[in-house]
Amino acid sequence: MRAFRCRVCGNALYFENSVCTSCGTPLGFSRAEGEIVPVDSTGRYVDPSGVVWHVCRNLGLSGCTWLAAVEGGECSACDLTRVRPNDADLEGLSQYPVAERAKRWLLFELDRLGFAVVGKAEDPEKGLCFDLLSSVQENVVIGHDAGVITIDLAESDDAYRVKVQKQLGEPYRTMLGHFRHEVGHYVEWLLVENTDRVAEARTLFGDERADYQAEIDRHYSEGPPAGWQARYISTYSTMHPYEDFAETWAHFLHITDTLETADQYGLATFAGVDAFATFRDVVTEVWMPLATGLNMINRSMGKSDLYPFLLPDPVLEKLDFVASLRREHGA
Repeated sequence: MRAFRCRVCGNALYFENSVCTSCGTPLGFSRAEGEIVPVDSTGRYVDPSGVVWHVCRNLGLSGCTWLAAVEGGECSACDLTRVRPNDADLEGLSQYPVAERAKRWLLFELDRLGFAVVGKAEDPEKGLCFDLLSSVQENVVIGHDAGVITIDLAESDDAYRVKVQKQLGEPYRTMLGHFRHEVGHYVEWLLVENTDRVAEARTLFGDERADYQAEIDRHYSEGPPAGWQARYISTYSTMHPYEDFAETWAHFLHITDTLETADQYGLATFAGVDAFATFRDVVTEVWMPLATGLNMINRSMGKSDLYPFLLPDPVLEKLDFVASLRREHGA
């Protein structure tokens, strides 16, 4: 994440700010510029080319600060949400802003990495959309299917999420992590399956044609294979090649975003992914030293490690593969 400053007074801003806490200027996020910009009293912003933008109509509903092309309309991030809680679902609506915030963070990161996100409205077959569902109203299974990502809004509740995290023995579980993982499934479906990269992917992750339900049943009845730490980034990634890819992709985003944030705030020097010959070099030369330091800072506060994962050579090869998809996507 970048470090933002108010264009009016220079005060430091958070990505989610809709108002500068120093000078009171109303703000909006310009996706085209990748910047937080001032808006006037009517919620309008005129960009350098003279195009007029407007505050998204969902500012009050989900806390969306992104600018929309049409007055009273939705921004490009909100357009990707196909289903949200209905107005009568008060609990679902209270959880909804957390999911939308994570989604906007994800989209900003994909933009920064050069992955163009196309919605279902533009490309019904290969486009992306999100169903943000309330498990208060129905049974919700988090997952991806042909460009549709489903998220359970109950995961926005800290107590619920930690409960599930302990039940599954996971070292890390966040709403943003869910979005990153599920978009990994979308990326594999879009950029790997039925392409000339699929054979390489099968060598690294395994054959994705393996029966998914059978592998899930095996995983939850037998657990991860012995010695899994030497080849996988998490126990969940041992379940099926699809999950191994998605977990690896999520960590690619975890690492790149955290490194960029650390660089922006003076905690590390990171010139960007393209400054390195391989993503393995990014991990070994910059990420591992930083992660160790961040883990020790957390321990100094009596908290768990910020990044409780090991990255053996097979995982580094997998990370190299997912990072190389930027080139396949023209990023």
